[in-house]
Amino acid sequence: MTAKDYLNYIVREIHTTIVATVDDEGLPVTAAIDMMDTDGNSLTFLTAKGKGFYDRLVKRQFLAFTAIKGADTMSSVAVSVRGKVRELGYDKIPELFEKNPYMHEIYPTDDAMKALTAFEIYEGSGEWFDLSKKPIQRDNFAFGGAQTKSEGYAITDACIGGGCCTTACPQNCILTGSVPYVIEQEHCLHCGNCLSICPAGAVERR
Repeated sequence: MTAKDYLNYIVREIHTTIVATVDDEGLPVTAAIDMMDTDGNSLTFLTAKGKGFYDRLVKRQFLAFTAIKGADTMSSVAVSVRGKVRELGYDKIPELFEKNPYMHEIYPTDDAMKALTAFEIYEGSGEWFDLSKKPIQRDNFAFGGAQTKSEGYAITDACIGGGCCTTACPQNCILTGSVPYVIEQEHCLHCGNCLSICPAGAVERR
């Protein structure tokens, strides 16, 4: 899947996300926010200008969110995004209401709608994590010119092929066909068992 696919999945399949911003004391604050539209390279949402959430967006111009879809933990897909935001203003609101008509039940009149403003997450990076697959599936993506960030673990040339890492790996995602061994990043839980157990110190953080 591409970044465009992930952004579309957030808007079309999940929609409601839990967003974190930072207050004036440097502490995290969360809010449930609907991601209402995407052009394939950004995400758009709205909020009321009277809310503390609006103030935090304007001051920090950054947010992070996680969105989850699934009946239970083992059937869930989670998508997390960190990114830069900018205010688009009221002009975008009628279009967002047209695409998300339930908003008319919350703000039923034109005067009520004037309290709202739109924001765009125009640059960011994210992670896809699918627990419904066996082994688990994960991927990193970026949009708006941001770069993907490598996380997890990798096995270096110091590997001696001892094999203890393979027994400690809960997803069996370490390939042993050659030395050094290779971690299948798309299946890795990032648990760190391989790092802690390797006698040769051949595992490092990416």
